[in-house]
Amino acid sequence: MAKYNILIKRSAQKELETLPKIYLVPITKLIASLANNPRPNGSEKLSGDEKYRIRKGPYRIIYSIHENELVIWVVKIAHRKQAYR
Repeated sequence: MAKYNILIKRSAQKELETLPKIYLVPITKLIASLANNPRPNGSEKLSGDEKYRIRKGPYRIIYSIHENELVIWVVKIAHRKQAYR
């Protein structure tokens, strides 16, 4: 399987920088692991969008996969209460 490039939107980068320290390292490792497996166990396709989500604790990482370009765009990183708004 080909390795994907991971791109993070500026707004998602800002959300990542404001995460509590206890979740920062596990979430960055999880995002990095998407390069090898863009649909790991526990990921779900969101209805209505061509986006996926994966959970880490109370946080959700929402991303889209562009198969033809081998790119993963991280769109949003948010607490579960605000993730789908």
